Amino acid sequence: MVPVLLVLLLALILFGAGFALKALWWVAVAVLVVWLLGFLFRSTGTGGGRARWYRW
Repeated sequence: MVPVLLVLLLALILFGAGFALKALWWVAVAVLVVWLLGFLFRSTGTGGGRARWYRW
C-alpha cells in the first residue's frame, strides 16, 4: 500500500510542477512581449537620441 501511495504522490508532485512550469513559460512570454514593445516604442531623449524607458 505504501509504494502505491508514494507513486501517486510522486505523480501529483510532477503534475503540479509541470503545470507551474507551463504557467511560468506564459508569464515569461508576456514579460518578453512587454519588454520588446517598450524597447520599440521608447520615447526620444532631449538630445535627439533614444532615451531609456527603464530606470536602471
